[in-house]
Amino acid sequence: MNPLLEPFNTPFETAPFDRIKNEHFLPAVQEAIAQAKQEIASITATGNTPDFTNTIEALERSGKLVNTISSIFFNLNAAETNEEIQRIAREISPLLTAYSNDILLDEALFKRVQAVYQQKASLKLSKEESMLLDKTYKSFVRNGANLDETGKTRLREIDTQLSQLSLEFGEHLLHETNAFQMEVTAKDDLKGLPESVVEAAAQTAKEKDKEGSWVFTLHLPSYLPFMTYAENRSLREKLFYAYGSRCFQGNEYDNQQVILTIVHLREERAKLLGYASHADYILEERMAESPAKVISFLNDLLFHAKPVALLDVEEVTDYAQQQANLPSLQRWDFAFFSEKLKKEKYSIDDEMLKPYFQLENVVQGVFEVANRLYGIQFKENKSIPTYHPDVVTYEVQDEDGKHLAVFYADFFPREGKRNGAWMTSYRGQNKQAGIDKRPHISIVCNFTKPTLTKPSLLTFNEVTTLFHEFGHALHGILANGTYESLTGTNVYWDFVELPSQVMENWVYEKECLDLFAKHYQTGEKIPAELIQRIRDSANFLSGYATVRQVGLAQLDMAWHSTTATSIPSVDTFEKQILQPTQVLPVAENTNTSCSFSHIFQGGYSAGYYSYKWAEVLDADAFEFFQEKGIFNRETARLFRTHVLSAGGSEPPMELYKRFRGKEPSAKALLKRAGLLKATSEK
Repeated sequence: MNPLLEPFNTPFETAPFDRIKNEHFLPAVQEAIAQAKQEIASITATGNTPDFTNTIEALERSGKLVNTISSIFFNLNAAETNEEIQRIAREISPLLTAYSNDILLDEALFKRVQAVYQQKASLKLSKEESMLLDKTYKSFVRNGANLDETGKTRLREIDTQLSQLSLEFGEHLLHETNAFQMEVTAKDDLKGLPESVVEAAAQTAKEKDKEGSWVFTLHLPSYLPFMTYAENRSLREKLFYAYGSRCFQGNEYDNQQVILTIVHLREERAKLLGYASHADYILEERMAESPAKVISFLNDLLFHAKPVALLDVEEVTDYAQQQANLPSLQRWDFAFFSEKLKKEKYSIDDEMLKPYFQLENVVQGVFEVANRLYGIQFKENKSIPTYHPDVVTYEVQDEDGKHLAVFYADFFPREGKRNGAWMTSYRGQNKQAGIDKRPHISIVCNFTKPTLTKPSLLTFNEVTTLFHEFGHALHGILANGTYESLTGTNVYWDFVELPSQVMENWVYEKECLDLFAKHYQTGEKIPAELIQRIRDSANFLSGYATVRQVGLAQLDMAWHSTTATSIPSVDTFEKQILQPTQVLPVAENTNTSCSFSHIFQGGYSAGYYSYKWAEVLDADAFEFFQEKGIFNRETARLFRTHVLSAGGSEPPMELYKRFRGKEPSAKALLKRAGLLKATSEK
């Protein structure tokens, strides 16, 4: 029997990872699609007059098995993949694309949806029902329902190609990240590196049958500490170029042609549907609404941030000149000298902080923050099956002990896991026939692994990352809607980062750090003066960091709003677009786009600006928490009710105003980042 096609006889109907084998996926997807098509046929075959229940709601409830199986599969393809899973993905992906198109290009189904939509004014729908009707109708129109047969055929071809190219982009990047290793055999070449980093590199060497040496990789827990602390400049340069040239080396894993084909097809698809560009198509369903508004927003940030960024770089350059008499500061020098300068200015660095941030304590800390704000509790449950021994599972309960969600936490890097950190779900929340189906939520990170002598100790940036992803998780865990497509993180993508980014603010607060930041050996609480130094250094290089993010967002917008045929080459185009935000010398033979998985593999195309957009929201929202107290339960109740639990049930600005009482102000972000001149702060 195929466990994916049977009822999940597991705690809380969680995925039966202990029984699933790779060969189960393809037949399960095929069978689930066949069942879903029968469900669609039963909607269109009915002789009943189309109404909200027999058409819109019935369509929303269809295809649940497809969603369940595909979410399990593609989450594994990101967090625990191998060549066999990647091969299966290349078979499954076009099947799912065709299935989606079969629904959205079904003329009889669209006529029923359209008939309900045209009656909308007389239907007396709730706000949530009204949103579902709008979203359903728009999804058909925005995916080709009004095209003629020739247009529909071409749209299917484009969507199939794009799904395959996205997989190819990710496979290339994972291979290039895994393929490189820098073996160090001379102990002198390790100068400057903290003992924990050296120990981890020795452990990596042992795992790769190179015992007696030290191996550094392009996985971030290995790459970032080397770039930050290694005194050997030539090795920093070597590692920098290996990282920066991934998928940009003219070999079989090169992503340049993949990118050009993706942007060409995205543009063709947008124009086929009547939009000027892919960015116009995407932004129609975003808070920002249009490319012009995004560009204006980014330019305004750049106006405030670039003068500060130039001063940041000048300060680091002068410091490097004093310290090492460098002829010029290069990109592989920046992290190294800026970290030294930060330590000198604020008497603080990551190595000083890491002993206070043992992973297990930070996890319990973020759970305690959630408990103080929302009254929820996390209880480890080892009976829930997992896909890897590293994964820890929890049951989440409300204040009264009522089951809220299942939570998976997967923290350490491995070869089958892509870089970065993300939140995902295996089951969304929804209500049907009086039953509240609770969600199954997961966060996946790449933190430093424990060694033989030390537990996993996080950098402050990793602590922030954990809080960020946990904010996304809360958005899923606290979902409380009727329709799954409108609950949890199913919101506009420039609103989805608000719950995650607002959570980062707590890690700068003494009241929060006192809950969990204690020395892993002595148990001593993090000293108050160290917390103050964290706060004092919060805006160190904030101009530089802002300009970097603006540059990435502008690069994304350029790829998706420029006529594809006018792009000369990936390298030339990228240099041209990034030139206004370059504050360090350009490193030849490196390329950002070729490893920009957010926009070419993930779902952030024409949406990378969302991070900065949501920072405006989060800075404004956290000001409210600070006014009332960072653990004020009434403020938390408002945020839970109108943001976390509401999902996409109403337009995001309406929800935000209901929480905050007003529209957000960009001034809060500029002020927090120290980018407003003193005169304009008053």
